[in-house]
Amino acid sequence: MNNDEKYETIIKSMSEYTYDWKPENYDDPSQPILKISKSSLGAFDWCAKKYNFSYIQRLPQDQTEAMRKGTILHVHRENFFDDFDVKKAENMTADELHDYCASLTPIDEYFDISMTVAAFEAQRFMDAKAEDKVHEYLPVCNEGLFDAEITIPADTNPKFPLRRDYKIHIQGIIDRVFMENGGYVPFEYKTGGWNDGKKTSMRKEMAFYQLLIENAPEEVLIKNGLEPNVPVTHWGWYYPAANYVFAESNRYKNGKLRAREAVLNNIAKLIHAYENEVFPTKFFFKTCSHCSYFSMCDAAEEDSWV
Repeated sequence: MNNDEKYETIIKSMSEYTYDWKPENYDDPSQPILKISKSSLGAFDWCAKKYNFSYIQRLPQDQTEAMRKGTILHVHRENFFDDFDVKKAENMTADELHDYCASLTPIDEYFDISMTVAAFEAQRFMDAKAEDKVHEYLPVCNEGLFDAEITIPADTNPKFPLRRDYKIHIQGIIDRVFMENGGYVPFEYKTGGWNDGKKTSMRKEMAFYQLLIENAPEEVLIKNGLEPNVPVTHWGWYYPAANYVFAESNRYKNGKLRAREAVLNNIAKLIHAYENEVFPTKFFFKTCSHCSYFSMCDAAEEDSWV
């Protein structure tokens, strides 16, 4: 059995999962368990009503320009690492390396951002050569799909206590995972603008990825090029449109992973919403006016008449 077959086998052996979840059916093994992705949890954190519209009712949304841009640039980024030849690059001068990185980038309407990425990667490779770390330049995982099952205790979030412990399914695509100094470093690629107010949400995203890696079955890790029992020691993100890159240890003061706790609290809050069938609107006109569901949201309609 090859790695692809092993991966499919382990996924099939997991419980079936869904967003249209009924907690009252939890004890019935024939019923699917709740699925949570980084995107769905982020949507719930943003607005529970939007989560209901999008993930439970599955109402259609128009593709925005930002979504289209993100899809195209993520494909470019994935292909870059698939095509990059380390041995070929090792003997290049700085100028040759820059031209080489640029040559791996398609010429399209996002060419300016792609050139920023090319310059960044050329410099990163030069730095890796100077530090004798060329072997760590390429990611060990490039656009990997991870699946895992975790249990959320009833007392996870004191503000939103649950009726019982629940096993749920978490899933996500991690843009890249690098190996550095014996530990894994998941790295997120973002195609929008940056401001410092996004640090909290980014840390939550990365903590979700850490949960995925730490709880994924061995076969899923191997499928994605990772080894079991290797710790996630750092995480980071890259916003080329703002020429902003950031990385940090995922352990804060007193060894406490605050972002991880926030993610688990949000998951418990989401389960609590399912238990009570209440998905309230978090209305703020400046942001909600851009929501695909603005015209059908009761809170938006009431606010519009104030």
